[in-house]
Amino acid sequence: MEKRVSVSISQGVADVRLVRADKMNALDAAMFDALVATSDRLSREKGLRAVVLSGEGRSFCAGLDMGRFAAMKEKGGNGIEDGEKRDLAARTHGLANFPQQAVWGWRQLPVPVIAAIQGVAFGGGFQLALGADMRFLAADARMSIMEIKWGLVPDMAGTPILASLVRDDILRELTYTGRIFSAQEAMDYGLATRICDDPRAAAFEVAHEIAGKSPEAIRAAKRMLNNLAVDPGPALLAESVEQMKLMGGANQLEAVRANIEKRAPRFADV
Repeated sequence: MEKRVSVSISQGVADVRLVRADKMNALDAAMFDALVATSDRLSREKGLRAVVLSGEGRSFCAGLDMGRFAAMKEKGGNGIEDGEKRDLAARTHGLANFPQQAVWGWRQLPVPVIAAIQGVAFGGGFQLALGADMRFLAADARMSIMEIKWGLVPDMAGTPILASLVRDDILRELTYTGRIFSAQEAMDYGLATRICDDPRAAAFEVAHEIAGKSPEAIRAAKRMLNNLAVDPGPALLAESVEQMKLMGGANQLEAVRANIEKRAPRFADV
């Protein structure tokens, strides 16, 4: 399997990079596997103090791989072989299912995670950024809750995190429209921590600052801050249930076909 995520650790700080630059680090099955495996590995890493999560090349993560949507267009389902037989409502990783764990794993990591974002963070890539404790953005970075474009809803643990960050009406507008928004808008909405000339360098500076603090106190602080949120269990399950209702339906497939064929969709009334 082609490598999708690289990890190196120095002075207690893990450098985690998505390494699929030719595809703007899009999420294929191998990337999902690598993200889940990496957060699981780091959760057991002794001496870990902080993590910087970034993507190689010109973008952080462009979202779900276009090959998945092409497979949806031809075969329906979720674009994975035998994927339509998978029960997304099954909780395979505590409160989360497997795709959610690609994001939720970073939120549950016992140490702080800083996402350094350049280019785009769209759809699943945007949700991946939400899994971090902080998000440092380049001034020209762009984001989107893009799932509606494909007739879907965000279902990678984004909704319970978003609910703690964004004003309700703003969240609804971004979710219903899939609108692409700028780094400055992300800052205004509460989705960006900083706008930086060099997000990755800034992320490592803060990560090393954190690494110099008491590791017990940092881990205790993350546990405490994670517990401030409303119980995420119902929201995570709701993501999966609603997505299963949509996936492979006539209107969801029409959304995919229309986008791939670059035409206006012709949806059936509901």
